[in-house]
Amino acid sequence: MHALKHPPLLRKTLLGLAVATALGAAQAQAGEVEVLHWWTSGGEARAANVLKELMEGEGHDWQDFAVAGGGGETAMTVLKSRAMSGNPPSAAQIKGPEIQEWGELGLLGDLDAVAEAEQWDAMLPEIVADMMKHDGQYVAVPVNVHRVNWLWANPEVLDAAGVALPTTLDELFAAGEAIRDAGYVPLAHGGQPWQDATVFETVLLATAGADFYRRALVELDPEALGGEEMIEALATFKRMRELMDDGMSGRDWNIATSMVIGGDAAMQIMGDWAKGEFTAAGLTAGEDYLCAPAPGTAEAFTFNIDSLAMFRVTEEAEREAQQTLARLVLEPTFQEAFNLAKGSIPARPDIDMSEFDQCAQRSLEDFQHTAETGGLVPSMAHGMAVRADVQGAIFDIVTNFFNASDMTPEDAAKRMTSAAQVAM
Repeated sequence: MHALKHPPLLRKTLLGLAVATALGAAQAQAGEVEVLHWWTSGGEARAANVLKELMEGEGHDWQDFAVAGGGGETAMTVLKSRAMSGNPPSAAQIKGPEIQEWGELGLLGDLDAVAEAEQWDAMLPEIVADMMKHDGQYVAVPVNVHRVNWLWANPEVLDAAGVALPTTLDELFAAGEAIRDAGYVPLAHGGQPWQDATVFETVLLATAGADFYRRALVELDPEALGGEEMIEALATFKRMRELMDDGMSGRDWNIATSMVIGGDAAMQIMGDWAKGEFTAAGLTAGEDYLCAPAPGTAEAFTFNIDSLAMFRVTEEAEREAQQTLARLVLEPTFQEAFNLAKGSIPARPDIDMSEFDQCAQRSLEDFQHTAETGGLVPSMAHGMAVRADVQGAIFDIVTNFFNASDMTPEDAAKRMTSAAQVAM
């Protein structure tokens, strides 16, 4: 959602699981698993069903609580309410910096026993393992890794316009003119704050590079946020409107993807959960649709990691259920099946990728490469880089700038700097 793939308060793809077990005379009995999520589009629903089936295979009853579209705000409210009342779910999808925030409240449980038994430290890339820990202790388990900076394209539309898949922003704008002249929308987009932020951070990555991206959107360096590189990126971001259609306001991301699938639009900048939509439509990567790093970002990888954090529980039976859940999530069976359905890549790089398409294989290669070269950065737009309140402030500025006729790039940069200073 990735994600994620919803307006400001909806961006945290919350997956709430309440795992309750009852002890029998000699053994623990399987418990009920309540799952609160908004994986409701075609590809995402298939991915969620993988976890449902595997949990039921472990003997758990799965109670599905799927909320389409605007359910994320409600889901977060429910999680906070449950935690405040002393009755949090056993596990919930919590991402990036929020894992640390919940850990600082003393509410997260300890997964070190299962992590040691399953050798997570040796299995997981260091940047992934570190995000799953609070004070050096595992409190969460990664479900997958999404790459955000992808470009998706319909090859028939590109051919009809006589253009190749663009690899730079200059090529993208040039191709856009030819595509529009041929009667198609160059870039499918949904006018929602999180989607605007996804395009913005991708443009920033393309124009200023990974090191600057990290300074600006992770470290919130005032000089970076208000500097010339940011102003240039904002101006280029505003130009992206030229590639979009007038009907984009409020459009959901998967509807934008369907425009590419149906041949109404040529391309879309979106995370790899979009691949689930192409797969659900029966299309083949490299033939029916194309994937490539977003123009200008081939040496970078913005990531969005879905993870399940475990809340502190008192009953031993419930602790055992948590350990089972955590173990199951990282087992090859689930990692392969879930990520094949979701469009993402496994969180553990030792999975056999032969069943994955060329987009996923490229993604894993680039994930490992950028982890070594410094191009691997957390996605601000998808809750991995900064606290939720800071992310919300940036969303507001980015969307207002994108849609306002009277706000200059300099104005937007100043507002970002001010928002970051308040946050600090």
